[in-house]
Amino acid sequence: MNQQITVIGLGAGDLDQLPYGVYKKLTKNHDKLFLRTKEHPAVAELEQEGYTFQSFDSIYEKHSTFEEVYEEICSTLLSEAEHQPIVYAVPGHPLVAEFTVQLLLKRAPMLGISIEIGGGQSFLDAIFQALKIDPVEGFELLDGTALTRDDFNPRTHTVIGQVYDQFVASEVKLTLMEKLPDDYEVMIVTAAGSKGEKLRSVPLYELDRGMEVDNLTSVYVPPVRDDKLLYREFSTLRKIISDLRGPEGCPWDKKQSHMSLKKYLIEEAYELIDAINSDDIDNMIEELGDVLLQVMLHAQIGDDEGFFAIEDVIECLSEKMVRRHPHVFGNATAENEEEVLQNWQEIKQKEKGNEKGKKSLLEDSGKGLPGLLKAFQLQKEAAKTGFDWPDIAPVIAKVREEIEEFSAETRKTDNFSELELEFGDMLFALVNVGRHYKIDPEEALFKANQKFIRRFAHIEKRVEESGKPFSEFSLDELDEFWNEAKKFGF
Repeated sequence: MNQQITVIGLGAGDLDQLPYGVYKKLTKNHDKLFLRTKEHPAVAELEQEGYTFQSFDSIYEKHSTFEEVYEEICSTLLSEAEHQPIVYAVPGHPLVAEFTVQLLLKRAPMLGISIEIGGGQSFLDAIFQALKIDPVEGFELLDGTALTRDDFNPRTHTVIGQVYDQFVASEVKLTLMEKLPDDYEVMIVTAAGSKGEKLRSVPLYELDRGMEVDNLTSVYVPPVRDDKLLYREFSTLRKIISDLRGPEGCPWDKKQSHMSLKKYLIEEAYELIDAINSDDIDNMIEELGDVLLQVMLHAQIGDDEGFFAIEDVIECLSEKMVRRHPHVFGNATAENEEEVLQNWQEIKQKEKGNEKGKKSLLEDSGKGLPGLLKAFQLQKEAAKTGFDWPDIAPVIAKVREEIEEFSAETRKTDNFSELELEFGDMLFALVNVGRHYKIDPEEALFKANQKFIRRFAHIEKRVEESGKPFSEFSLDELDEFWNEAKKFGF
């Protein structure tokens, strides 16, 4: 048996615009013709000529979602095609905004049923003609029943279909208002290409007020030409940053490097924290923008140098978020915050286990924290192994020792690097001294942290070479390894 469904399009307008080949299939097969909907100008004229058809309009009343409607239509058509070849007619063109056709194309082959697309004029042709626009300038066709803010690109010609009632019109309006001014002019297009074609320009806030909409209604949103209205777009920000570092850009921005921008990222992060602590929403918006500026500048520098672009940053972050949230994007479960954090740490540990080479315990400790906070974290991790003083007295003694070493270093005029390192050892206690010598304490402490990591790595190496765990070493023995590392210049 020839199991086949021929899908044809009724076009966008009345019977006069229907291709003759499509007309013949409609009239010849009207006894086995199924319509997705009878609400179409061409169908009304065919009925006046005495033809009868079976439509699925009643199914729309049975279900609460379009997905359920389309599922039943598809199942009914496939069932009917098992007994005889049938014809299925849809508004417009079968392959333009017709979800039932896509379902048929996906499922019919699995049942041995062939699908033949019989053509038809798309409603887009009529839309372009009615609005006199050229889609080559950039064009999007969106579904009004599933429209999201991220779907809409304000730089292109946009046609939003499926705006068949006031509720959908209202949802479309609210979504567009997230990117466009309330009074932005849009066009309501009804029955494009037919004798009853209507075009009406309205401000966006009136899109769902006092006007008739039906299944032949679309909304046209002209491209935004005012650059200020595009400031909410990520692509606009990216171009601004690119221009700032371009040939005709800002001398300061063009001069910056990853190293020179480090201090600004720390400053902006702390200013954001201050805004959060103050519960100042307006300031939070501004400070978040300043943090984002630092990210964009680093990404643009990476792009300029040919190493990476902002897409690489976004891809890396997206992959990490999906990978570390298997309870959201996978099959894992997490009933509370504690389980989430436990999963996160386990996944991080597995990721580290896949990295080549043995790492020091301190290599990733406090990663991403400012130097002062990182020092605290480093000391905590080292203390877990027993490398710590039992009371405060030797800690104070060490401070005095470092003060003496720093004082000795200040008497030298030709070794700023050592002066900087000794200042880092003194930490917060000597901030005022550092300010006197115009030394940035955060930068100095960063170098002290690195020195601690290197020396502690030497301790780890010596412990590992011994074949014994840390717990079997006394503090004096560990301190001997530390002094050994100092002698080696670590």
